[in-house]
Amino acid sequence: MSENVFGFLKPSLDAHTLGIISAAELLRECGYRVVIGDEKVSKAMDNLRYEINRKAVMNWLRENRITRVGISYRLDEEEAINLVGYFMNELKNNNMLSYQGGPINTVFFGGLPRACEVIEKEHKGFVKVFKGGESVSESLAKMGVPSERIPKDIMEGSLYDDLRMEFGKEVIDSQEYQRFMPIDRSNYKEYGTFKDSVVKRIDANMKSPFSPLIRAHVGPYWSTMSRFDLIREFLSWVKYLADTRYLDILSIGTSQLTQSNFGEDWGDKPNGGGVPVNSPEEYKMIWEASRPMLVRTYAGTKNIPQLAKMYEETLNICWHALSLWWFNRLDGRGPYDLYTNLKQHIQTLKYIAETGKPFEPNVPHHFAFRGADDVTYIVSAYLSAKLAKSKGVKTLILQNMLNTPRSTWGIQDLAKSRAMLKLIRELEDRNFRVILQPRAGLDYFRPDLYEAKIQLAAVTALMDDIEPHDETSPPIIHVVSYSEACHLATPDIVNESIKITQYSLQKYREMRRKGRIQDMNKNIEVEERMAELIDSARAIISAMEKHIEDLYSAEGFYKVFAAGFLPVPYLWNEVEEFKYAKAWSTRPVKGSVKVVDENGRIVKADKIVSFALKNLNEVEYNLKNLKLYFDLEEKR
Repeated sequence: MSENVFGFLKPSLDAHTLGIISAAELLRECGYRVVIGDEKVSKAMDNLRYEINRKAVMNWLRENRITRVGISYRLDEEEAINLVGYFMNELKNNNMLSYQGGPINTVFFGGLPRACEVIEKEHKGFVKVFKGGESVSESLAKMGVPSERIPKDIMEGSLYDDLRMEFGKEVIDSQEYQRFMPIDRSNYKEYGTFKDSVVKRIDANMKSPFSPLIRAHVGPYWSTMSRFDLIREFLSWVKYLADTRYLDILSIGTSQLTQSNFGEDWGDKPNGGGVPVNSPEEYKMIWEASRPMLVRTYAGTKNIPQLAKMYEETLNICWHALSLWWFNRLDGRGPYDLYTNLKQHIQTLKYIAETGKPFEPNVPHHFAFRGADDVTYIVSAYLSAKLAKSKGVKTLILQNMLNTPRSTWGIQDLAKSRAMLKLIRELEDRNFRVILQPRAGLDYFRPDLYEAKIQLAAVTALMDDIEPHDETSPPIIHVVSYSEACHLATPDIVNESIKITQYSLQKYREMRRKGRIQDMNKNIEVEERMAELIDSARAIISAMEKHIEDLYSAEGFYKVFAAGFLPVPYLWNEVEEFKYAKAWSTRPVKGSVKVVDENGRIVKADKIVSFALKNLNEVEYNLKNLKLYFDLEEKR
């Protein structure tokens, strides 16, 4: 039998490419030839109702001698079902399937859950479906790759993830987590009062066995309910969570309108999901209902310092979070241009420093969402931390979103997390403290709720392996509820997610003490990747600090981004102004994300630095003109 050749197709209408790129990279590592559909065949895939398009796709399969073909479509589910239907019919009509004597022996489909279910049923299992969240070993097995074809490093990388999933399955199948009781945190006098703080609560609970504070994002929204009914519903949720005592830190999931148009008449503007809070009085009601929890909420996307002050006065907000380069015109989430956004955020940082409250950079994962590599993730976090320290902030809540992108291997997440922690902890002194807060990835969980619970237990183990010999780390866990891929997390689901997390953490630590799990502190691959990430991050940070005057300022951060020090290949807005930021491409490499050139070759940090430095004069000239424009506008 001739060697299998894998071909991957997707309509040009669908911008989701990471799944295909990740699968292709894995298969190439296993020694297979992989062909990804070009623009011409992608456009043909946009509408297979037309014979000319179906013929173009069949010709592409023949010309490339494809034997195993994968289709990706993560938009409309009905369209996905129709797309696969047309495709399979055309394969049959052209005698292309192996049982007809043709070359195609396997078809795969990656898409949304319902589309996968219907497609799997309609095509009686001939089409193998990927709903998302499959492990490396699962993916390769589904694609028919024999174990002897899989390189040792991939097997070892997958093994760590597979073992954690086995641990997660044990936890969920035993149901012992259901007996986990809420933890009494009330051993200090300010507990639950307006003088309480996250630092006081952590420090008061440093006892053995240590259980981290739990933060969860909560916010009901149904388009059929009025704004006032939604506020009432949310208050009842908050009261329930406060009374049941599993949740320590309530993170209010406010709506886009709350963030962008607070205090205004919303009229018929779309809410955009989330709790539609629109007055200081409503925030005060939330604080009252939430006793004794700590409370935090999103920053605004305009009038940012004023809103931060209001959060202090109404919620005693336990920490502030700012996105610096994000939540503006760059990502369509706010009205400000990047430079104005940075100025407002730095003004807000100065206010946060005055309050003595912690600051959370809501930053590195937003770079990752836009295709940034692992080094950029680390560098953006470091810059944010050093900026905060320079403005007088004394406590940094370091949010670390794991599984982003979800194709990331666990050993790569450990290396990235440790590299970031090492660099940022070098900033620590008696006036600056770093508190780690890991979380699962935004799109990590599978739509099957049983499998998602297993994933939640498994990612908890990953969090503990970041600093496996420090049982006070992490001090805070941001619990993402297991239902995220399916539906809104109700209070009962939030509490169950917390039980799974806290129980899994203690169970995993017990297994480590008994020597039943691998000591990830001694994993050579993690150590080597961590060293590589630190060296690359230091090279980029050093170049910026050397060549950019007043780096830790709005001007400095604007230049960093505009010159291309922080590559974001999936930047869709303001692309002319920030063409250098999206000049590079990235691709998954053995469970990590690296910068590559136009030929797919890995690019080292020094080349990124040289490219960005070459652009600095142009960027400085443009910024100077931009500032002149703003000065003129202010005078008018």
